[in-house]
Parts: sequence; C-alpha cells; structure tokens
Amino acid sequence: MTLIHPKAKKPRRRVVLGFLIFLLLVAFLVSESRLILDEPEMKPSDVMNLQADCGVVLTGSPGRVREAFEILAQKKIKKLIVSGVFKEALMNEIFPHLSFYPEISDQDIYLEKKSATTYGNAIQSLALVEALKCRDIVLITSQIHMYRANRIFNHIFPTTIKITKLAVPNRKDFSFFDYLLETSKVTLYWALGLVY
Repeated sequence: MTLIHPKAKKPRRRVVLGFLIFLLLVAFLVSESRLILDEPEMKPSDVMNLQADCGVVLTGSPGRVREAFEILAQKKIKKLIVSGVFKEALMNEIFPHLSFYPEISDQDIYLEKKSATTYGNAIQSLALVEALKCRDIVLITSQIHMYRANRIFNHIFPTTIKITKLAVPNRKDFSFFDYLLETSKVTLYWALGLVY
C-alpha cells in the first residue's frame, strides 16, 4: 500500500488553481478584445450632429489630428486640445496644413505637452478643460484606442463634463498583434485600478 504524503496534494492544487486563473485571464482578455473590436467608427452623421465646447484629440496614429482640425474648422467645437504632443514640437509640425484653414485661430488650439500615456492625457487634458470652462468635450482618437481612452477619461473626468466619443476609423491599419497589445494595455490599466 502506497501512502500519498499530504504535501503531495498541494502542488496538484496549485497547478489546478494556476490553470483556473489562466482560464479566467484568457476569458477576460477575449471579452476585452471583443469590446475593442466592437467600437463603432465615426460616420459623417456623427460629425454633422456634433456640438461641444472643446475637443480633445490624442496624438498617435495617423488621421486623428487632421480629423480634429476639420471639426474645429467646421465650428463643431470651440477649442481644441491636442494631447500628448512632443514637448519640442511646434504647431506647424503638428498640423502643417494649418495655413489652409483661415477659419481656425491659433488661439483656439492648445498643445498639451506633459503627458506620455493615455492616463496622462486624461489628467493633463482635464486641467485644460477646466481652465477653459468646457462643459462638454469630444474625445477624438483612433478606433482601436477609443475603448481604453474613453474608460480612462470617464474615470478621471467629473460626471459634470459630458464626453462624446469620435473614433477615427483605422481598423484596416492594425494587425492582430496591435489588437493583442491594446487588449494587454486595457488589462494592465484595469489591474492597476486606473479604469473600472
């Protein structure tokens, strides 16, 4: 008769527990990636019906800043905050076509140069939004980034400031790896308690 030592059961429990935790993590990642993929892209009617005090565009993938300047030129927003700009960057480097937009005043554009993350974008943009007395904002970023950005901004901004999402289409420009990376970032922000 072979007796199983009581300590031999603990490694088996640890393996089972580790496997269950792994399955839960995979299920969470699949759920979050589904929400990222389901983020609706901007439609012409979204822009047509748009009206807000301020726009906050997060720098990064192509098209975001151009779209934000178009919305400012159409007077859909009164002020534009370009968040996450390199600290040495000049306005003509951010948007070289500004001279073709005579309806846009430099005084309506604010370059936020302190943030380096999406969480930092929200913190630094909130300070500018409050200084400009904006009651509502349009959050402009890429479609793949919108789910995480919106969650962070809603976590940081007071509920008195309405946030409208405007996701610049870019689904075709991203690979499976890009979606995996974005899902990992969402998970990390959730694990750190930076979003709910």
